[in-house]
Amino acid sequence: MAQIYDINDVRKGNKINLDGDPYIVVSVDFRKPGKGTPSTVVKMKNMISGSVIERTYKSGEKLDGADIEEREMEYLYPEGEHLVFMDKESYEQISVDAKNVEDVRGFLLDNATCQVLLHNGSAIGVTLPTFVEMEVIETEPGFKGDTANNVLKPAKVPTGATVQVPIFIAVGDRIRIDTRTGEYADRVGKSR
Repeated sequence: MAQIYDINDVRKGNKINLDGDPYIVVSVDFRKPGKGTPSTVVKMKNMISGSVIERTYKSGEKLDGADIEEREMEYLYPEGEHLVFMDKESYEQISVDAKNVEDVRGFLLDNATCQVLLHNGSAIGVTLPTFVEMEVIETEPGFKGDTANNVLKPAKVPTGATVQVPIFIAVGDRIRIDTRTGEYADRVGKSR
């Protein structure tokens, strides 16, 4: 049974059912004009098509939560326009359309354990672990004495993604990346 949200309790990241499709809340903006009724503007992204809509709701309105199942699966390989995942318990394989994981694909490692989002039995998205560790395979060298605070440079990781890292990071370093933001978190060590 899906959850029902009061409009005042809707937050970024909530999954909402709207016109039979699952949406994820991108932003919530409470507006109280000088005159008139306060309202809440909710910006949502369709989890199947990727389209973004904005709807305005009055205080007291309710929204249905989307009936989304999350299953722990292992990423196996890309296959054409799809990515193949395997259920670790039943060994069932599911294909996810690559366009549904564009925002996190650069941090998807082979054999990574992920949460695959299912709506009515169809895979519609993937949630990666919060942090992944990757080796830096390409970056400009830092220079001794270049000690300005918060100076960043681009670094490429094996999946092809580029992450902004501090200047002391070198090729061969292992870094931790926050998959929610795509940002550098910290240095883990040197690769062997």
